[in-house]
Amino acid sequence: MDVTKMEIDFKKMDGLIPAIVQDAKTLKVLMLGFMNEEAYNKTVETGNVTFYSRTRKTLWTKGETSGNFLNVVEILNDCDKDTLLIKVNPVGPVCHTGADTCWDEKNDNPIMFLVELQRFIEKRHKEMPEGSYTTSLFKDGCHRMAQKVGEEALEAVIEAVANNNERLVYEASDMLYHLIVLLTSKGLKIEDLAAELAERHDPNWHKH
Repeated sequence: MDVTKMEIDFKKMDGLIPAIVQDAKTLKVLMLGFMNEEAYNKTVETGNVTFYSRTRKTLWTKGETSGNFLNVVEILNDCDKDTLLIKVNPVGPVCHTGADTCWDEKNDNPIMFLVELQRFIEKRHKEMPEGSYTTSLFKDGCHRMAQKVGEEALEAVIEAVANNNERLVYEASDMLYHLIVLLTSKGLKIEDLAAELAERHDPNWHKH
C-alpha cells in the first residue's frame, strides 16, 4: 500500500470529499463514495476503504458485512485537493447488487496483464532469484533470448497454418513472454512497442 497522509480540503463541501475508487490492475472505475476526515484517516490506517454514509451519518467500511473489501494500493489527491482517486485491489464484486462495479460493468481488462507481466519480469531482472526460468534466460544472454523468440514465433506460425487456434494462442503467448524478456534485457518495455504502434496509427505517420 502506497499511502502518505496528504493535505485535503474537507471544508469546501461541508466536511466531505468525493472518493473515486479504481481497480489498480484493470483500471476500471468501481464506485464513487464520500469521505470525511475520520473516514480518510481510517482508510489510511487500516488499508481498507472506509466511507462516510450521508444517509446514516456514520462511517462504513466497504466489505464489513459482505467480506468484499477494497484493499488500498494507492491514494491520489487531485489538483484542487478536494477529490481523491483511490486505487484498490477489490475482494469480490463491489456493488451491493452483486455487480463488479456500480455501473454494472464487468471488471476485467486482460490487456492490462501485459503491464503487470512487464513489471514482474523487470523485478526478476533486478533481483535475479535462483531457480527462476526468467533469471536463467537473462543469464544465458541476448543470443539465447533472441533464439527463444524466434523458436516460439515459428511454432506460432506452424499452428496458425494448421488452423489450430488453441495452440496458436499458446505458442504466441510463449513468444510474447520471451519477447518481453528480450526487451527488458535491452532496457526496453512492451510499452515502447505500444508507443511505436500508436505513432504509426497517426494518419500522418510515414515509415522510417
